[in-house]
Amino acid sequence: MEAGRIILLNGTSSSGKSTLAKALRTALPEPFCYYASDQLADAGFRTIKRDARRHGFERARFFDGFHRSILSFAEAGNDLLVEHIVEEESWAESLHRLLAPLDVFWVGVHAPVAELERRELQRSDRRVGEAVFHLKTHDYCTYDLTVDTSEPEDVTVERIVTAWRNRTRRPLEA
Repeated sequence: MEAGRIILLNGTSSSGKSTLAKALRTALPEPFCYYASDQLADAGFRTIKRDARRHGFERARFFDGFHRSILSFAEAGNDLLVEHIVEEESWAESLHRLLAPLDVFWVGVHAPVAELERRELQRSDRRVGEAVFHLKTHDYCTYDLTVDTSEPEDVTVERIVTAWRNRTRRPLEA
């Protein structure tokens, strides 16, 4: 079975990744499975914080498993549209190592700080300041394409679809 391909949307909280992913699923000519760690968290998969001392350890295990699951789903032949915040440099290194044999297209999802803060204030599920804290994610990743979600959605989606279609596929490692 041929491995699936991955479009990985990486950006801060409130950068517009979810909105962009939903629009891309409609615009892309091929069917893509949408996959995000928030889906697992929202379904109650993550442990309940009973002990603050163990929280960091449990969080690290969760994201290690999430990263490995991306590989597993793609190896099973699923094309994936992954939404993520690569919060640590070690996560970026792990993702690059795990996904190296696959066709992965990295998209950096940006928005101006004022827009991130405006979106954050409109949401009830984010702490104020979380988006600015997560700006560090862009320090850890190298992108095939970067987009600014303060631009019109249709323009941003078309840029990604066009770049995806015109990308140079990476040779698979033996």
